[in-house]
Amino acid sequence: MFAADAASRGLGIELREQGEGTATLRMTVTPAMVNGHGIVHGGYVFLLADSAFACACNSHGPVTVAAGADITFVAPAYEGDELVARAEELTRYGRSGLYDVTVRRGDEVIAQFRGRSRSIRSTRPEES
Repeated sequence: MFAADAASRGLGIELREQGEGTATLRMTVTPAMVNGHGIVHGGYVFLLADSAFACACNSHGPVTVAAGADITFVAPAYEGDELVARAEELTRYGRSGLYDVTVRRGDEVIAQFRGRSRSIRSTRPEES
């Protein structure tokens, strides 16, 4: 799935590890990702966390998408920072799942993301 994710790969996001219900991704903050306050735009941090979530919840096989997600921004990140997002499955029940993603710069937590997943038949409307 990640190999076909043009949005993540276009931002230089790299898949570092993936296992059953887990994934670790990495991204370097570029000048284009910095907002008017001189810090990384929260949308890019969310995208990194969401991509890690997607890799973790799709590790089981069926096509799985986000049913919802929340993020708490804990600390700012800056141009040149290397951010690492680690997703971990909390639980799966039926076609649904719950995942936590921690985004860090080194040992410092930048953001905490919680995603809710839903397995579906297909991503194409004519096949659902």
